[in-house]
Amino acid sequence: MMADENKNEDTQAAETKVDNAGSTPTPTTASTEAADNQSAEAGGQPQQREGRGGRGGRGGRDGGGRGRGRGRDRDDRRNRGDDDGEELIEKLVHINRVSKTVKGGKRFGFAALVVVGDGKGRVGFGHGKAREVPEAITKATASAKKKMIRVPLKEGRTLHHDGRGHFGAGKVNVRSAPAGTGIIAGGPMRAVFESLGVHDVVTKSIGTSNPYNMIRATFDALTNQSSPKAVAQRRGKKVADLLGRGGASEAEAEAAAEAIAE
Repeated sequence: MMADENKNEDTQAAETKVDNAGSTPTPTTASTEAADNQSAEAGGQPQQREGRGGRGGRGGRDGGGRGRGRGRDRDDRRNRGDDDGEELIEKLVHINRVSKTVKGGKRFGFAALVVVGDGKGRVGFGHGKAREVPEAITKATASAKKKMIRVPLKEGRTLHHDGRGHFGAGKVNVRSAPAGTGIIAGGPMRAVFESLGVHDVVTKSIGTSNPYNMIRATFDALTNQSSPKAVAQRRGKKVADLLGRGGASEAEAEAAAEAIAE
């Protein structure tokens, strides 16, 4: 009996030692605050005791706020660069869809052709490719804004003289017209003249009907346009001298020279 009692006492003592060794003392609130204060005095940051919420606040509230601020500034700069105080006329001329057959099926892509102008003598065209139509149009519009050219207009409504344009298999003829004629053009050429701000013009496309080649041929004809003012400066003369050679009087030539606007 005495031996059994001694064994039981030894077993209870061993279990008590194991429990004491396996358990970890839990720090009290006072000791934790003291440790935080010591770390703060040493130049460090106090440990956050919020668990998952603290991590979320550190990455979502502080870091996320800084990320959103940078993105917002970048968007504002982009808007300020595009918004330069003028209203542009954007016209979608053509959208082409292509497909590529791959192992999983068909992969589609889109190409957009866009004409952009301010309606006051500046016009440009561009094309863009993307997997989605809106993204392709955005790329084409940005490309058109970078390649805008200025075309001299007579009285702000028509061309100064007739011209011809050529690109590849596309050939176009453009002619100035009196007031009230309107835009006699079709397809891509109409979009160019409407964006340019021309109100009276007669055009004819000869050859290909490819919208890309037609627009390039039209721009070739527009780049060859010159105004009497530019010709007079190049020749070292006055505009009235050039206009008076057709038999008009000096007063009429000067009046016509003053009426000419770029």
